[in-house]
Amino acid sequence: MSVRELVVLGTASQVPTRHRNHNGYLLRWDGEGILFDPGEGTQRQMLRAGVAAHDLNRICVTHFHGDHSLGLAGVIQRINLDQVPHEITAHYPRSGQRFFDRLRYATAYRETVSLTEAPVAADGVLAESGAYALEARRLSHPVESYGYRIVEPDGRRMLPDRLAAHGIKGPDVGRVQREGALDGIPLEAVSEVRRGQRFAFVMDTRLCDGVHALAEGCDLLVIESTFLDDDEELAVEHGHLTAGQAARVAREAGVRHLVLTHFSQRYTDPDEFERQARAAGFEGELTVAHDLLRVPVPKRR
Repeated sequence: MSVRELVVLGTASQVPTRHRNHNGYLLRWDGEGILFDPGEGTQRQMLRAGVAAHDLNRICVTHFHGDHSLGLAGVIQRINLDQVPHEITAHYPRSGQRFFDRLRYATAYRETVSLTEAPVAADGVLAESGAYALEARRLSHPVESYGYRIVEPDGRRMLPDRLAAHGIKGPDVGRVQREGALDGIPLEAVSEVRRGQRFAFVMDTRLCDGVHALAEGCDLLVIESTFLDDDEELAVEHGHLTAGQAARVAREAGVRHLVLTHFSQRYTDPDEFERQARAAGFEGELTVAHDLLRVPVPKRR
């Protein structure tokens, strides 16, 4: 069965708390697993969430601050300990290669797995498959940081009434899909575009063009909201977003489901993030993330 969902492994900014682990997010996309920003403790959170090393196909690191990357050492060693049989690709800012090297070889272990390093140096498409294209966009943070975006190719939805009007049925439905036309009737006459789904992951950043480009038209947007709006000056100073800023980005981008995360330990009431996001005008589905939460990618309209 095809599954598209976000598994939240950790939601804390900078330091873990009693209730929030360092960052970590797994996107299940059909048969693939993409792990984003594995902070310290991610390996244990994977165990608690029922996520195995075998579930991973890609690792995407936005930047090399510890709360987004210190878990790399443990995750990579676990991948090797479990002898994952397939190739795993790691994406991260090229400027942080020395940090990736240190984390990959933090201690002695036996390498058994093909881990492909594919660092990011500019905006653009990083990888393409039949299921999705993985894109990156530069963000605005004190260290080089990139956000990631998954875009499913558009498909076509067959329209039963039009098929019936043209007398197309049974095996001929498959033929017109495969061949693009049947007896002079084009595929476009009996179908409509089925828009591919979109997912974006936006971590530590100020407002910038990259944030808006990543969020545009997303079915599911996972975005940092480290600060509440009263602390906007602090957010700008440290290269972060507030709940209201994140919500306005989502509203303007037409996001269907907004997931707020990466919360500063200074706040004790998570409901205030939702209140401020709603006050900013976001009317879609809204989740204030907590550890071990599962969020399905919205079904197509």
